[in-house]
Amino acid sequence: MRSLLAQNPDNSFVRYGLAMEYVKAGEFEQAMDEFAAILEREPSYSAAYFHGGQTLEKMGRIEEAREYYRRGIAHSADPHARSELQGALDILGE
Repeated sequence: MRSLLAQNPDNSFVRYGLAMEYVKAGEFEQAMDEFAAILEREPSYSAAYFHGGQTLEKMGRIEEAREYYRRGIAHSADPHARSELQGALDILGE
């Protein structure tokens, strides 16, 4: 993944894949760096908000996870994505 990203650093899909690899490896800070990079370039990338929020939950950073979900809801035009983000927020007691 890293070599693909080096070839095209603006590719959000590849960066998302790398972020998910970091999550699987338990490298949560690196994953969050990638999610943040995606959202800086493409603020409507709903999956980065959802999985970024879940990653923050794994790190015990619950209020930051809530904020990630809220930002995702605000930036997403996709009703299904908004519903998933709202569901994650509801689980956290929002």
